[in-house]
Parts: sequence; structure tokens; C-alpha cells
Amino acid sequence: MANLHIFEDWCGTSIAQLRKNLHYPLYPHNRTTVKKLAVSPSWTNYGLRIFGYIHPYTDGDFLFAVASDDNSEFWLSDDENPDNLKLRAYVGKTGREWTAPGEYGKYASQISDLIPLQKNNKYFFELIHKQNDKGTDHVEVAWRLKQIGNGFSIIDSKFISLYTKMSGARLLGVLPDCIYNPSYSIKGYPLMRYQGLQFVHLTYVYPNDYTRLTHMENDNKCFYHGNPYYLERYGFSNYIQLDLPENEELVIKYKGTANNECFCGVFKFKDNIRIAFNFLKGIAVEDDNNIIKHENVAHHLQITQHQHQNSSNKASVIAAPSNEEYNSRWGHVNDVRKEKEIQDNAIHIEEVEDGGNEEDSWVNQGFSEEEDYDLTNRVVYDVEVKWCQTFQAKPLDLHALRSDWIDLKCNVSGNLLLEESEALSVVEALMKKLNKKYPRQFSLERIVNIEKKPDYNRGSRYLLELELLEASGRHLRLVQYIYVKRTEDWGSHKKQNAQGEELKLCNPYSFYWNPTATVHFIIPVKNQARWVQQFISDMEEIYRTTGDQNFNVIITDYESTDMNVEQALQNSYLPRYQYLRLSGNFERSAGLQAGIDLITDDHSIVFLCDLHIHFPPGFIDTVRKHCVERHMAFAPIVMRLNCGATPLEPDGYWEVNGFGLLGIYKSDLDSIGGMNTKEFTDRWGGEDWELLDRILQGGLEVERLYLRNFFHHFHSKRGMWNRQMLRNT
Repeated sequence: MANLHIFEDWCGTSIAQLRKNLHYPLYPHNRTTVKKLAVSPSWTNYGLRIFGYIHPYTDGDFLFAVASDDNSEFWLSDDENPDNLKLRAYVGKTGREWTAPGEYGKYASQISDLIPLQKNNKYFFELIHKQNDKGTDHVEVAWRLKQIGNGFSIIDSKFISLYTKMSGARLLGVLPDCIYNPSYSIKGYPLMRYQGLQFVHLTYVYPNDYTRLTHMENDNKCFYHGNPYYLERYGFSNYIQLDLPENEELVIKYKGTANNECFCGVFKFKDNIRIAFNFLKGIAVEDDNNIIKHENVAHHLQITQHQHQNSSNKASVIAAPSNEEYNSRWGHVNDVRKEKEIQDNAIHIEEVEDGGNEEDSWVNQGFSEEEDYDLTNRVVYDVEVKWCQTFQAKPLDLHALRSDWIDLKCNVSGNLLLEESEALSVVEALMKKLNKKYPRQFSLERIVNIEKKPDYNRGSRYLLELELLEASGRHLRLVQYIYVKRTEDWGSHKKQNAQGEELKLCNPYSFYWNPTATVHFIIPVKNQARWVQQFISDMEEIYRTTGDQNFNVIITDYESTDMNVEQALQNSYLPRYQYLRLSGNFERSAGLQAGIDLITDDHSIVFLCDLHIHFPPGFIDTVRKHCVERHMAFAPIVMRLNCGATPLEPDGYWEVNGFGLLGIYKSDLDSIGGMNTKEFTDRWGGEDWELLDRILQGGLEVERLYLRNFFHHFHSKRGMWNRQMLRNT
């Protein structure tokens, strides 16, 4: 048998006309199989795509021939790899060419050149056919060996086989099905208004997607879970342990007040010249011979006018700051000195009262910065920098300290990170199952993305996005939801893996994402001409970049007067769009609901959108992956750009508490009542949290992820929507 894809109700006679079909070749109306390469449906205005593998019955040089009404093309690869397809024979290109059944000699293009084939190999082929509304529809492919006298014969079921591609929709037969009913579902649970936010949890990702806004942490250090005051004042001193110098020991005794209070002081000299020093109140430093006691005193540098006048007679002895260094930041004392360093030095220390008038001691001295350099008897001391100071620090993994609860006070943190060992163990378990089902057919090329939603009572759900290498050398992308069950003895798969137990992987029943689902972007607008045009341009860029045609732009317009929105859509290169003009004041909820009502396919995805959004190129597919009908909605976290910031210089913060950007299947949205247009009329703010409450009460999950390159532009609110201009008089 071979694969047969059918594209119905499409006019025209040429293959080029078939390729203009928006759904060709990925999204046919029907998928089925045929048992031989000769098909005649007796129908009109359709296109066929037949493909699979040809298995030669012997080694030799083969000729292939094709006949059809109307046009057709026969492609054959040099091996089993579809990437190596070559056009071998065809009937016409203009749409005016056709043949009778079995007529292989009408056009020179119908018969291929000699193609060497081997019996033990298989070769990928593709047969494309287009039929209009006239004539006897048929298409067939025949072959024969090079020898003279051999006639063409239609290729039948003995020599063809199905093409099987790994599908991200489901791994049939690889994993068993299992019931998916997470314990955190709150279907029917009575919620207070806006309480649903407490039941939304973040998702773990692997590898690191670097959504943490590290460039914004100079302004916001909330990621470090410390008191902002102490982080600003003391930095990260408690993260390190200073090493003591070699051959030195710490000898400190505290004596003084009952609390052994530590003080840090700064004495000012005239004209803002300062000498900073640290001291301890009640400190005693001992060596083997001497004890110097300081009780309720402070170092006092006293320079009198008499000393100044007699400076030429004898240099004054000034008490220099000692090597005891009290570090006010770290909250501890580093006093490292060698023994015998303190000798019988007589130091005269006068007691200084707090709050004394500093000016009194400087009267008539005439001290200035210039004179400071002339005082030969005055010694200035600089703080010694310990350039060779080393320290110890333990590896710091702050991600491991985070929980999956949404932290509304921290808007720079980014996605939670899944441990590498856990991610690799799940992938390894899946590859073992895959190789057991398809021996030596697939190998792991790389891990593109893994997402985990933990359920500590029943198990964890994973989204695996893997790049596989087929035995033929072809690269495949596998995107699949799987479930890892919680065992009775162990609460997590990590403990199972540590004990050498095999992980219990399964397919969560009915939890499949649809890679072909249409995504409808709904945007209500009013008098936002430049932003409407920017949005249309951004969606055009997504279409040009990805070629994804399965999306639709719906704009509901509240009587905009600054541009013709409908004309702008008509002039665009968007594959699909809808326009609806509304009257009255701008109402976001009503505008969104009006757009929802335009959608006729209940099994398509609605994305409630904002006008001032910059989308990453793969955004449409990201929405599809994270919306699962009857199970899950998707609320991506957008980064709000600061005033003056751009996507190329993205200063801003994550909008962690906003749920206005939401993807959900239309059937699910209808089941919970749609938008609340009664309470939220010409005001907005809170309608997203109210909708979130109803989504959770309906038994759906809400997936929450930080997305790179997903921005909300900063914009002025002057003149927007229902705001009135106040004129100066």
C-alpha cells in the first residue's frame, strides 16, 4: 500500500494550480491508502498526492511511465530519503495536456530516463495528480526493465509500502495510554473573585532558555531572595568566607559593655577633610607580655594650636589607626596580626564625648587643604588594600531554591529550570521505548526543549521536543506530551532513577496538541492607526518567515477615524483576515467577544490579543503546542518594555500578573461562557483575572511560560480609546 492524500474542491488542471492551494501539501481534506499506483475516483476538481516506497523486484535499470487526465508528476528518490526526490516523468505543465488510461507515449516527458535500482533497497516516491471538472479522471504509474520486448506494467501492492513518519501528535504503540487527571485540577471548586491566580503554577524548562532578565538586576535584585536593604548595603558578603593569611592567627578579646557593641566612626577635620577609621568599644588586644585596654574611649586625633606653633621643635606623635579593622559590612572583625607586633608603646588616648562641637577644637587654626601639605609633622594614613585576599565560596544555584508559585513581587526571574539529570533520564527512558518498537531506526540528535508540569500526588507531565536522526540520515522533529507516573513507593521519578528503577512513561489519554490547528488573533481597536499598521506588518513578517498559513487575523474596529482599517487588511499579504466594524465607545470585552463570534470552527484556537505586541517568529506554533482542547489554555508572560526601550535593547520587566494575552480552544471558551461583557463594558482591568477564575473552575489548566522576544511596546495613552482631551483655556 501507499499513502494517499486528497485535496477536494480545488479548480484547475495543472500541478502548479494545485500547489496554490493554501492547505497543500501538509493539510489535506482526507488521508487514506491505496493498494496500487492506478487511481480513478470518478470525481471532479480535486488533487491527489500519493507517496511511499517502491521495492524493486530485481537489480537492474528501470524505466518509469506516467499517464493521467489531467496533469501529473512522478518523483523518485535515489534512496529512501524524501529529501533526494527528483522529477522523473510528467504529463504536461500548462493544464491543457492529458492522456487516455495506459497511454504512455503521447508526450516525451511521460517516460523517464533509465534509473538503476537494487532489489534489497527501497526508494521513496511521490505521484501528484490534478483533475478538473471534465474528462475521465485517472492517474497511473508503470515500470519495466531496460530489455527490449518488456512492456510497461502498473506498479501494484507487492512492490510498494507506506511511508511512516514519526508524528509529534502521538507515539502509537510505543507508550501505553494512561488516564490524565491531575490532582491540581479545581473543576467545580468555588472560588472567590480573582482567587484563581493562586492556582496557577509555573512550568520548568530545559535547557536554560535565559529568560531571566539579568541586565535589569542592577535595579531589582529580587531573584536573590534577600532583603533589598541588606543587599544594597552589604552586597553578597554572606556568600563568601575569607581565608586567613598563612602563618598568622586571630587573637581578639572583647571587653567593655555587656553587649560588646561594635561601632564605626568618622572624624571630620576642618574644610571637609576626613579621616575615616574603625574602632571597637571595649576592646583588649593581648600578647604574651602586654595588655592595652580601651574602656569606653575612642581614638582621638588631637592637634592643638600649640603643637602647630611648635611644630619645628619636635615632631608630634600622632596615634595612627591600628591594624584592627572592623568591617561594618560583614558584621564581624578581622584583626589579623603577628604576635609581638604590639609592644610597650605608650599611646595617649583622650576620651571623646559624642555630640561634641567639632568647631571648638579648630578655632583660630586656619587649617586648609593647602596647609595640609605643609604640615611636616602630620602623617596621613591610607587604608591598606589586601590585594592577595582569597576566599571560599560554595556553588550557588538560586534556581533550585525557587518554587513553581508565581511570585508577583519579582518580575525579572524568568522560567524555572529543570535539573539536567531529570531531563536526561526521561529522554533516555523514551528512547529505550522507541528503539524497542523500532530497532535501530532512530537515534537522538539533540534535545531542543523539555517542559515539566509537576503533580506531586500523581506524577509529572512533560513536553518533549527532540530532534531525531533516522537510519536513512533524515532529521525528524518529535514534539510529544508524555506522563511519568508516581509510584507507590517513591514520590518522584528522581528517586526511582536513583534506585535503578525504570520510569513509568505513558501517553496521557486525549492530551494531544494539534499541529494544524488554526489560530485566530482577535484585536479590538479604536483610533490607533500607527499601531494597527505595525501589528499587520508584524503578522506579515511571521507569515513570510514561517510560511504558516493556518492563522487568521480578526480586527474589531470601534469606528476608527484615523485610518481605513479594512482597506489596510485588504492591501496586506496576510493569508486570512476578518474585519468587523462596531459602534459606540471602546469596550475590550465586547470587542473580543464579537471577534470570537465570527469563528465557525469550534476546534480552532482563539488568541485574545493586544495591539502593541511584538511576536517571536515561532509564536503561532508555540500557541498550538500549549493549547490542548478540553484540557489546557495558554497564557504566555510578556515582557513590558520601558519608555525608550526597543526589542533590540529590551529594558523592561515581565508582566507576571497579567493574563490578558490568552490562547484557548473556542469550544473551551464557549463552554465557560466567553467574555464577561456585562460587568466589563467601557472599562477594563480585572477582566483577565475574572476569565481566569472561570477557566480554572471549568477544569482546565493554564500553562504559564516566559517567552523570549515576546514584548509589549511602551506607548502613550493620550487620546486612546475613550480618553478625552482636556483643552487649555
